[in-house]
Amino acid sequence: MAKNGYFYQEMEQREREEHEEGSEEREEGQDSPIPSGDDIHLYGNQTHQGGTESDVHGCVLLNTSRRYVKLMNFEEEVRAHRDLDGFLERASILLHEDEASLDDVLKTMLLHVSQDPHTAEPSCNFEEIMSSLFTDAGSQEVNDRSANFIFYDNVHLLSETLQCVTATATGIQYQQSWLCILCNVKNLQRRHVCISRLDRPQNWGENCAEVRYVILILAPSKMKSTKTAMELGRTFASMFSDISFRQKLLESKTQEEFKEALLIQRYHLTAAKRKTTAVEGEETDPHSQKPLKCRDFFRVGRGIYEDLCRRLPLYPSDFTDGLVGNNKALVKFMTTSIFLYIAVLLPAIAFGSLNDESTRGEIDVQKTIIGQSIGGIIYSLCAGSPLVIPLTTAPIAIFISVIRGICDDYELDFAAFYACIGLWNSLFLIMGGVFNLSLLVKLFKRSIEEVIALFISIAFVADAVKGTVKIFHEFYHAPTLANGSAAELNRISGSLHSGEPNLTETGPVSLPESFILCTRARPLLFLLLMLGTLWVGYTLYQFRRSPFLHVKMREILSDCALPISVLVFSYVGSYVFNDIALPVFNFHEGPVFQIAPLDKLSGASVLSAMGLGFLLFLLIFIDQNIVVSLTNAPENRLLKGTAYHWDLTLSGLINILMSVLGLPWMHAAFPHSTLHVRQLAIVEERVEGGHLYETIVSVKETRVTSLVANILIGVSLFLLPVPLQWIPKPVLYGLFLYIALTSIDGNQMCDRMALLLKEQTSYPPAHYIRKVPQRKIHYFTFLQMVQLLFLCAFGMYPLPYMKMIFPLLMFILIPIRNYLLPRIIDAKYLDIMDAQRM
Repeated sequence: MAKNGYFYQEMEQREREEHEEGSEEREEGQDSPIPSGDDIHLYGNQTHQGGTESDVHGCVLLNTSRRYVKLMNFEEEVRAHRDLDGFLERASILLHEDEASLDDVLKTMLLHVSQDPHTAEPSCNFEEIMSSLFTDAGSQEVNDRSANFIFYDNVHLLSETLQCVTATATGIQYQQSWLCILCNVKNLQRRHVCISRLDRPQNWGENCAEVRYVILILAPSKMKSTKTAMELGRTFASMFSDISFRQKLLESKTQEEFKEALLIQRYHLTAAKRKTTAVEGEETDPHSQKPLKCRDFFRVGRGIYEDLCRRLPLYPSDFTDGLVGNNKALVKFMTTSIFLYIAVLLPAIAFGSLNDESTRGEIDVQKTIIGQSIGGIIYSLCAGSPLVIPLTTAPIAIFISVIRGICDDYELDFAAFYACIGLWNSLFLIMGGVFNLSLLVKLFKRSIEEVIALFISIAFVADAVKGTVKIFHEFYHAPTLANGSAAELNRISGSLHSGEPNLTETGPVSLPESFILCTRARPLLFLLLMLGTLWVGYTLYQFRRSPFLHVKMREILSDCALPISVLVFSYVGSYVFNDIALPVFNFHEGPVFQIAPLDKLSGASVLSAMGLGFLLFLLIFIDQNIVVSLTNAPENRLLKGTAYHWDLTLSGLINILMSVLGLPWMHAAFPHSTLHVRQLAIVEERVEGGHLYETIVSVKETRVTSLVANILIGVSLFLLPVPLQWIPKPVLYGLFLYIALTSIDGNQMCDRMALLLKEQTSYPPAHYIRKVPQRKIHYFTFLQMVQLLFLCAFGMYPLPYMKMIFPLLMFILIPIRNYLLPRIIDAKYLDIMDAQRM
């Protein structure tokens, strides 16, 4: 650690050192596209400037050499297992290192090695080892007699290290949570390994801003090629390159648990290749790399069978992970359940209120809540992807309003026609699961998923904007300003005072509500509550990256951002401004369950319901599979596998129940499902270029959180109408804005749209920017924006029947991407921009 604030990961050497020991090793899991070679750096100390040799604060020349080494192959290389076994026999593990500086940490590790009776080195001078770990060019030696160590006073840099580096969407990414230090010592008799786990992450300079583990490798200078410090470092660096493994080590409380984690990691690395081969053998897995063939759709039931074989053995662990064992996550489960309860209940109230208005009470808030509870409980217990959250959505609510209009036009019984459409839809969904139609997910490129995901976010914003415009139009202007009827109002006022018979003989005269109430306070309070809910929620959501409070408290506040925001502004709207009436949802007393009278439909009505049911099937099929695909994205690091075909069949079975009982249909919802994954994720932070980045380490794949949330939603029926009516509508719309804003994080389409407004020198070093011509990138972004505009035009057009063909437009995006766009932009560039990145 240099006193000028720099820490250099590579091997720095002075010209008098041996060239064969003068290279810094950096490690990557595969051949890197980044060129390697010799770079010469000139470092100047800004404190003093001088050119004489006596000036220890002057400039020095450092020669840096870089090269990449391959990860250790634990399946084929025997030396990896012997290295680990030798370490476990003479383990030097420090689990609670509280030192803050690198020098102090290394001193403690060397002292531990020197005092260990199993690793005694009588002829070795550990003061010399300490000094050889660093290369201090052109500096004076300072003798710290109290610690009996010699260290250098200036450019204090490590001589040789190993770090894992990978090429990501933002360029070169260092794994900054661990550091492997190598040292060849002449007088050593045997090799030594010491691992230290720090109590707190330490910032030791560039590319080492969050160090949690230090691995010290010491080896004799003259060793056979398979036993050098580099080879031994490869073994442990290969193990520590796994982010999930590092998290398990962080949760270890004793040395025995630490050793056990090392053995388990060795087993995983040894079996990784065989496991990959077994996964590729599944013919109906949409994530497999096998090309799509027509015969795959005629393997009747094969996809459901493989899904169940993949997920059923892990079913008990879906309930025990995080609740039983050492790695408990009770607080995270509690905060996630509360988050889901709020994030699912409030949209259910909002869409239930919308359905209540469009169906004139046939489907109201009460039915929407009970339908959400029943469907959510069934899905959380039986689904193959338990992190996916089913929900009735805005497109479903629009579809229901269109059905109501058709029933009014042709004098059909709404309950019967609604149930018939739902049954046809469920039949198509079940057939889709049986005939493996979810294999079409292979054709859903990343760009298609991003367009549809962004459309859903825009739909949430549009609902909030329409509600706000409506309240402003109704209450912001007094009638005299709205329609210019001042003379008419004066005539009404005079008639009331004079008792004019033609006005009073028909009864009392009622003036408009917007005239007799405080009109402008209501829409302004509406806007305040909506934007306040968004601001507080999103600020707390980002609080995880704040330097304030303890890390655990920041995490809890971030996980509870939405519940806190909703509770605060519900209190503000219902109590602080209780004299200003705000719109709330309607509540109807009456039976919740009513069996649909299907006998009231004619044969022609049943056939017409089949056509509408097929359109509904397309809508649910596309949304269901895209949401499951986004939930199981590689960057989420889910380990228990997918179940596309079974989940699609289960959605059909659930919607049979919804249709017969007159409850709103449901399917996998975005962004609730991806936000659920984010809530249950354990993240690792790194700092690059002054920016804080987060990487998902692991996710607690559990059914408990969604099950508890949906049970609580069912209990919420006892909170109708009060206190749930204390949640005003602007808070619901603020929730919509919060969901829309948080869902665009990581959307590459939004990132490329932002490039259109940036100076070229400010472009990030993303993988597509480095590999695709800039003009092609903008062409692709423009074509995506055109597709998005078409979806918005048809999906949000006020004419109801225009919205009926919206599912077809979503399906048409598949041939547009796979057959039309390659004629405009080279296929190789499209594949690069559509590539999934970890």
